[in-house]
Amino acid sequence: MVTGKCTPPAILGVMLSSPNLDVSNEITEGVYTPCDIGSNMILSPPGYWERYHSAEDPELQPVLALLSLSLSMYLVTVLRNLLSIPAVSSDSHLHTPTYFFLSILCWADIGFTSATVPKMIVDMQWYSRVISHAGCLTQKSFLVLFACIEGMLLTVMAYDCFVGIYRPLHYPVIVNPHLCVFFVLVSFFLSLLDSQLHSWIVLQFTIIKNVEISNFVCDPSQLLKLASYDSVINSIFIYFDSTMFGFLPISGILSSYYKIVPSILRMSSSDGKYKTFSTYGSHLAFVC
Repeated sequence: MVTGKCTPPAILGVMLSSPNLDVSNEITEGVYTPCDIGSNMILSPPGYWERYHSAEDPELQPVLALLSLSLSMYLVTVLRNLLSIPAVSSDSHLHTPTYFFLSILCWADIGFTSATVPKMIVDMQWYSRVISHAGCLTQKSFLVLFACIEGMLLTVMAYDCFVGIYRPLHYPVIVNPHLCVFFVLVSFFLSLLDSQLHSWIVLQFTIIKNVEISNFVCDPSQLLKLASYDSVINSIFIYFDSTMFGFLPISGILSSYYKIVPSILRMSSSDGKYKTFSTYGSHLAFVC
């Protein structure tokens, strides 16, 4: 990648790697076509973009197939969640803590996929692998935010399932509407804090220009490795963050189902087993 004179020092050009779109060819003598992307500029060998704009090029077929698959999966994911939210709100029988958390989880899932997939689809459509410094930080912030919200909500839903199985008579009192709203707010603010902490650490260090990230998104762990001058501090933060928002939620979910599943299997009524599994099956599906 070659950065033009129009690029200010505070702009980061991050090249999102793709094995099928190699722009690292040696630059030879000739006329080059500038492709402005935000404040960055790419200079490529003659005929490069024309070659990849040919739909009959065999090297382009895998890219087109991946583009179609990514777009289809993204639309299915968004439509599924958008249809689930009004279905829960319109049915009075589903106005329970379990489905309240599920509807919030649907919004978080939409945000999580929308933070990365649309940008990836646009990049494949326009054969671009460049993202600005501000765009990279923004993508990373939303990615961490919604990922943490999903993890914490799944943990809260596991607790909800646990109380529903072990304390069915006290369930309406323990898991009341105020507690549900409290859990959602705590999940959001802790996730927001973690997201901003990632950005703050990256912004504390020297601006990194024209670096390559071996991923189709601005991966938080790779950005921290590039930004941190001290590998020890970087490792401590990654381990602490992974423990708080990865290991602990997964441990809570597994511990809950370790007690929930045997209790369901001990039920003598097959109808009771079916009803219980159908009630908490949506949460188990999200966990899987």
